[in-house]
Amino acid sequence: MGRLIIFLILIFFSGTVLAQNEANIWYFGDNAGVDFNGGAPSVLLNGALSTGEGCATISDNTGSVLFYTDGITAYNANHATLANGTGLLGNSSSTQSAIIVKQPGVNTIYYLFTVDNNVGPNGLCYSEVDMSLNGGLGGINANKNILIAGNT
Repeated sequence: MGRLIIFLILIFFSGTVLAQNEANIWYFGDNAGVDFNGGAPSVLLNGALSTGEGCATISDNTGSVLFYTDGITAYNANHATLANGTGLLGNSSSTQSAIIVKQPGVNTIYYLFTVDNNVGPNGLCYSEVDMSLNGGLGGINANKNILIAGNT
């Protein structure tokens, strides 16, 4: 009986997490993407990325893309370079060069974590993307490439 309750709780919460739609669009590779908003995945060919490895995408709670990155350059929903979005310290040879996390309790600020490759000097850094900038298209504010941990 206890296992059934745990199973039902997990099913309930997994549906709640998926309902947030923030991971419904993925951009990767050479201008490629996948849109999961319609139930069945659909192919996107309008991305600005050209990367063989790490990248990250974030959407809003309705599933509309906000921005995406290869860890070096960040792009807005119009597939143009995000304001102050160049010169990020990720690395194209890093398997996961970027991760995007929403600042808890704030709907407009996202942390964009970047990581250099395993021998690079830039280590783990973060930049803040403020979606209230540039008419809602966002931009990286003054907190850019803040070193968290250097390469040791």
